[in-house]
This record gives sequence, C-alpha cells and structure tokens, in this order.
Amino acid sequence: SLLLNSAAWRFGPAVRAHAPHMGLPVGQRHFIHVNDLSTSEVREVLDLAKAIKALLKSGAGSAYKPFAEKTLAMVFTKPSTRTRVSFESGFFRLGGHALCLGEEVGIGKREATKDVSRVLASMNDLVMARLYSHADMLELAEYSDVPVINGLTDFNHPCQIIADALTIEEVMGKPIDGAKVVYVGDGNNIVNSWLELACRVPFEFVCACPDGYEPDAGLLEAVREAAVGTASVVKDPVAAVAGADVIYADVWASMGQKDQAAAREAVFQPYQVNEALMASTGKDSTIFLHCLPAERGRETTDGVMESAQSHVFRQAENRMHAQNAIMVFVAGAPRP
Repeated sequence: SLLLNSAAWRFGPAVRAHAPHMGLPVGQRHFIHVNDLSTSEVREVLDLAKAIKALLKSGAGSAYKPFAEKTLAMVFTKPSTRTRVSFESGFFRLGGHALCLGEEVGIGKREATKDVSRVLASMNDLVMARLYSHADMLELAEYSDVPVINGLTDFNHPCQIIADALTIEEVMGKPIDGAKVVYVGDGNNIVNSWLELACRVPFEFVCACPDGYEPDAGLLEAVREAAVGTASVVKDPVAAVAGADVIYADVWASMGQKDQAAAREAVFQPYQVNEALMASTGKDSTIFLHCLPAERGRETTDGVMESAQSHVFRQAENRMHAQNAIMVFVAGAPRP
C-alpha cells in the first residue's frame, strides 16, 4: 500500500538525495506504461478518478488540496492542447502549480536527457513529459527521483487510455471488463496503450487496420502471454466492428507523419468510421470515441462526431480527471 505521509512527500525535494539511479521514495512510482500497473492498481486508479471527479463536480473540491505547495514540471517536445490543459488545470485544482517547458529545454539535444531529469527533479515534486522519443521518456524516469508521468511518446499514450476506460465505464454504467473495444485505423501509439491495458484488464480489443499498419508485435504477444484480456488484428473493418461496445478512431497521420498524409488517406479510406460502419455493430448502444484532434471527413465524419453515440468531449474532459488520479497515485499523495 502507498505511504501517504512519507517524509519525501511532506517536506518536498529538499529532503531527497540526487545521486543517479537513486530511485523513488517509498510509496512513489513512475507511470510510463499502462501495464506498469497491476490489475488491481488499474481498478484503484479508475475508482480514484471517479472519486476525485465527483468531488470536483460537487463543488466540495476546494477542501481537497493534496498538491498544496507542490510543483509539476511539464516538458513538451510535441504540440499539445488536451495534455497541457488537462495537467495544468488538474494540478491547479488540486492545489499545486504547474510550469510549462517547451523546446527551450532541448531534451536530448541542447542538454542530455539524464541531466534534464536530475535538474527538474531537484526543484519539482512531479514531472510530466510529452515527447517524440520513448527512449528519452525511459531515461527521464531512470534518472529522476520524483515521479515521471508519460504524457505521450511515439510508442504509447498511457494517460489517454486510462481516461478512455474511465469514459467507457461512466457511459456503460459498469466496469470495462468483458467489453468489446474496436479501434479502426492506424496501429499507432494509442493502440499500443490499449494493448497494455489488455495485459491487465479482461476485455476484448480488436484493431482493424490495413496491411503494414499493425500495432507493436511484442505487445500483441504480451497480451497473449498475460492471458487476461484478448487482442486481435482484423483487416476487414465491417467484420471487426460486429457486436462492438466501443468504436475508437484516431487521425490517419500522426505528428511527424504529416508528409505521408496523402498516401495514408488512400490506404485508410475504407477504414473511415462513418454512419454505415457504426450501424454495422448491430447495436444502438455502441459508443464512439476519438482521442482528438479529429480530422472530420477523414478518419470519421462530422455526423458521427456529433451523434448521440459520440462521447469524445466527455472523453477529453476525462483526461484531467484520470490524470488527477494518476498524479495522486504515483506521488503517494493523500486520497479524498
């Protein structure tokens, strides 16, 4: 169990030693992959997110300030809307101050990642990074003695998937266990984190994608070996979505791939999530999700985005609530 009142948390960075590979104080941890958590810890974080969200929505959140006098350093090498706003707003609502660092940090370029890590850890209580390179994220965590949270890399996006699971559970009114989630499009970093979740939670995950755009083979094997959830790759999107509880879309060309946009559009056109594909589930209750930003008219239609089945803006707001829970969990901060 977490030690909620550890000396490191109560007294902040000044009590910490800063030798390389020092590790985190007892009761604290990093969050780099969804499957860094155990099955019970995934449930713990989701339930914590629901509790903190309810507190904030009730108006009683002013009394819950677990991050009072704490700072969160946010490092961005990729542009962001939801990641920056959700972390900054969330940390402030929980009593703390977040500072936004952009390209001026030059992580891995102007300055070695391990040096940036130790500098940030010496003056902050938490670090969140949104980076291109997953290797940089791993090095940032390796040399930090405060919790590091992965706000996205080219490999995965764990905070997004915790927010997605939270959204699905809210809309369905029950745990995600046993649900069929179908992602339609490129087997990208979003898919990789869904696979990480399937290593820990018993649900069915299907990735419908064209040849050459499959998700990480190692993670597919990890799901099979874990034998908790299931994962499959299907080429026919209509066959893939049959009976789906959730259909999930993302842009066909992510950041760093925009030069491939035209070629990708030709390949992915049959994978557009439109009204016909939504109807192919055979269920009126199917939920539509999209991690945003959406390119309406490409991976999905305006009609689907604005439909009653679409919960993309609840999903976007839930980034803040899910990440509030993640921050409290990894910091070993007091619970509500």
